[in-house]
Amino acid sequence: MNIPPIFLQFLVSLIAILALFALARAMKLGGQPKLTDKGSVAFAAGEVEDGYVAERVAIARGGDAALARNAEGRIMVIKRHGNRFAGRVLTPEAKVREEVDAIIIDCDDVRFGKVRLSIDDPGIWVDAINRL
Repeated sequence: MNIPPIFLQFLVSLIAILALFALARAMKLGGQPKLTDKGSVAFAAGEVEDGYVAERVAIARGGDAALARNAEGRIMVIKRHGNRFAGRVLTPEAKVREEVDAIIIDCDDVRFGKVRLSIDDPGIWVDAINRL
């Protein structure tokens, strides 16, 4: 039986790709991280800014974003970016808009974009952000 080399190359490549996929699944790589509690938000905030200690947090429904406030009153907005979290400390230039079921935060950073958070007690956070 004479197997064409291109078919053999395709077959070996396909087996290698499937083996790498199985290895990545076994190692639990990738996935969609969630913010589930104050500890996970505090960890994400500490990763964004070294030394940031979140004292009060609000986690968006679904766990894709959160707000954190430290003892100094600085507020950080955190959102999922791929399989990690990114965040920005809000400045007086930040704008917040309240909707029926969520708040929209524009931290005045075009690269970061706007963040939509469906949280409990949105009015408290809107007031805090407006006081910055």
